[in-house]
Amino acid sequence: MHRLNFVLIPAFLLLVACGGDKTPETAMTSTETATADADNPFFTESTLPYGMPRFDLIEDEHFAPALERGMAEQMTEILAIAENPEPATFENTIVAMERSGQLLIRTQRVFFNITSTDTNDTLQAVQKEMSPKFSAHYDNILLNDELFARVATLHENRNDLGLDAESVRLVERYYLDFKRAGAQLSAEEKLRLREINSRLAELGTEFSQNVLDEVNDSAVVIDTREELAGLTDAEIEAAAAEAASRDLDGKYVLVLKNTTQQPPLTSLENRALRQRIQEASMARGSRGNEYDTRGIVADILRLRSERATLLGYETHAAFALEDQTAKTVDAVNNILGQMAPRAYANARKEAADLQALIDETEEEPFELASWDWLYYTEKLRKQRYDLDTSQLKPYFELNRVLEDGVFFMAEHLYGLTFEERPELPVYNDDVRVFEAFLDGKAIGLFFFDPYARASKRGGAWMNAYVSQSNLLESRPVVGNHLNIVKPPAGEPTLMTLDEVETTFHEFGHAVHGLFSDVTYPRFSGTSVPRDFVEYPSQVHEMWQFWPEVLANYAVHYETGEPIPQEMLNKVIAAEQFNQGFDTGEQLAAAILDTQLHQLPLDDIPPAEALMETQAKILKDAGVEFAAVPPRYSTPYFSHSMGGYSSGYYSYTWSEVLDADSVKWFRENGGLKRENGDHFRKTLLSKGGSVDAMQLFRDFRGADPSVEPLLERLGLN
Repeated sequence: MHRLNFVLIPAFLLLVACGGDKTPETAMTSTETATADADNPFFTESTLPYGMPRFDLIEDEHFAPALERGMAEQMTEILAIAENPEPATFENTIVAMERSGQLLIRTQRVFFNITSTDTNDTLQAVQKEMSPKFSAHYDNILLNDELFARVATLHENRNDLGLDAESVRLVERYYLDFKRAGAQLSAEEKLRLREINSRLAELGTEFSQNVLDEVNDSAVVIDTREELAGLTDAEIEAAAAEAASRDLDGKYVLVLKNTTQQPPLTSLENRALRQRIQEASMARGSRGNEYDTRGIVADILRLRSERATLLGYETHAAFALEDQTAKTVDAVNNILGQMAPRAYANARKEAADLQALIDETEEEPFELASWDWLYYTEKLRKQRYDLDTSQLKPYFELNRVLEDGVFFMAEHLYGLTFEERPELPVYNDDVRVFEAFLDGKAIGLFFFDPYARASKRGGAWMNAYVSQSNLLESRPVVGNHLNIVKPPAGEPTLMTLDEVETTFHEFGHAVHGLFSDVTYPRFSGTSVPRDFVEYPSQVHEMWQFWPEVLANYAVHYETGEPIPQEMLNKVIAAEQFNQGFDTGEQLAAAILDTQLHQLPLDDIPPAEALMETQAKILKDAGVEFAAVPPRYSTPYFSHSMGGYSSGYYSYTWSEVLDADSVKWFRENGGLKRENGDHFRKTLLSKGGSVDAMQLFRDFRGADPSVEPLLERLGLN
C-alpha cells in the first residue's frame, strides 16, 4: 500500500534532498558546454504537448550536466533575490522564488521518476553523486540569512500586503519552510546541520538502491515445475521466463515484492516452498551481505534524531508531525493505540480459525506460521463463502479495468475523458500515454506504467512529470506506476482483486494532480500534508465495486460474460473477512515507524541490535504475533527511511477521512456528476492552497468521524 512517491517542499526546491557543500561545482570547458547545449534536451523547454519530457531524446549522460547547470542557474537567481537592494515585496521575493530553478525542476522531475521506474547502473551512480549536491543546494537556499530576512519581513506584515488568501498562505508556508530548515540557527549550528543533511542524503540514496538490489538478489529459484503446484500456467510461464532472463534455463524464479507477504503464498501448495519464500522476504536487508541496510538505518535514525534536537524538537517524530494534520506525537500514538489492539485481537481469532482448518484438513497437522496465513485464508474463504479469489481474475483484464472501469468512472463522476496518444515518446515500451479532457477541454496528460521489472522499485505510486500552475501557465503531466507481473507475450494481463483496487487508488492520486487549479506551483496537485495525501485516493477505491462501474468492466476476458452476481455477493459478504490480518500488519508497520523515530538519541540501537529493538517495540505495543508480521520490516521499510518517516500512520489517518467521505457519497447518491463536481471543486482542485482539514470540512460539511472506519473494519 505504499502508493505515492511524495515530496512536500517548495516548488523552487522541488525534489531536492537535504544538506551539504557550499556551492555546486561546474567544470565544463566552453567547447564542451557548447556541445552539451546542442545535444542536451533539458537545456531547452520541451516542445511536446504540455511540456512533457523528451523521452525520445533523453540519454543517461544528459542528467548530470543538466542537474549541475540547473543548480548553478537557480543559485544565481536566488542570490539576486536575496541581495536585491529594493525592499522585500511579495513579487520580488516570494513569487521570484516560485519562478526560479526551472531547468533544475524539469530535470529533477524526470531524473527522480526514471530512477524509480527504469533505473540502471549509470543512473544509480549519478544518483549517488548528486544526492549530497542537491542537499547542499537546498541548504544554500534555506540557510541564507539575507533571503530569510526578506521572507520574515513579509511574513510579519503578510496581512497588510493586500494579498489574496492563496498568496498569504504562500508567505506563511515559505516562512515555515525556512524556519524548519534551520534558518534561525547560529552559524555553528548551521554548519553541523549541513553536515547532517548531506550525510542523510547519501544514506537515503544508498538505502533505496540497496533495497532494490536486495529484492532482485533475494529472488527464489525453484528447480521443478511440480514445486509450483497451485500457481496458474501463466504464472509458471512467467517464472520460467524470469529464470531464463537470469541464465537459469530449465528453472523457475519468483521475484519478491517489497512487502513482507508475497502474492504466490496465496496459492502455492508446497509448504516448504512457501516457507522459503517468506523467510527470504523477511530476511531482506539483514543477511549480512553487501546489501544489508541495518547499519544505514541506524545511522539515519541517529542523524534524524540529532537534527531534530538541533532544531529544538524532542524527537524526529515531533519534528515531522508538527507539519502534518495530526500535529503531535500524542495524536498519532492515540489513534494507533486505539486501533492496533482491536485489530490484533481480531487477527488472533482469525488465526484460531485457520489453525482449526489445518487440524481438520491436514493428515499431519502443524502450527500455523506466517507463510501459511494467505494459503489457508483462501481455503477458509472458499469454505465459508464458497469463494476462491483466483476465480475472479479472468474477469479483471488490465485494459478493461483501466478503460472500462477507471476511465468509465471518471467520465460519469467528473466528465473526464481520455484519448490515447501512442505517438508521444515514453521511457519504456510498457508505458501508455493518454490526453485528459474535462468536459471536452484538454487539461493534461496521464501516463500508465503497469508492469513490474527489475529496474523498477517496488509498490505503486503516482508522480508528476509537470505540475499545474497558473503562475507558470503549466498544465499537469502525471503518471501512475504499478508492479503487476507481466504475462508471457500474447497472454492477457489478469489482475487480482488487490491489483484492481490499487489501480483505482492510484488513479485517485492522478486526478488530484490533473484537477489542480492553483496559482503557485508550491501548492500544485498532491502538495498537501503527507497524512492527507492518501485520503482522496482511498476514496476512489469505493468505485471498484460500484454496480454501474463494475458491470462495465468486470467481464470474462474470453467469453465477454459479466462476472456472476453470485460471485460478487460472496466478495461483498467476505469484505470484513481477514480484516484483523490486513489492518494489523499495516498498523504494526506504522507503530514501528513512529516508535523508532520517537527514540531518544541515546536509545537508538546499533546495527547489530536493530532487529531486537524492532521486536521490543512490537511486544510493548501488543502487536508481537509471529503469524502476522508487520507489512514491512525495518531493513526494507522504504516509507520509514524515505519521505514517509514518522508518517506511515498516514494511511490509517487518511482512512478515517476516506470512510467518512464514502459514507457521504453513498448518502448522496454515489456515482453522480454533481457529487464529483463537489469533490473536485471543494477539494481536488485546491491542492495545498487551503489548510487540509478545512478542505475536508468544505467537502464534507463537518469534522471527520472515526466511526465509519471502525464499522468498515469490523472493529466497532
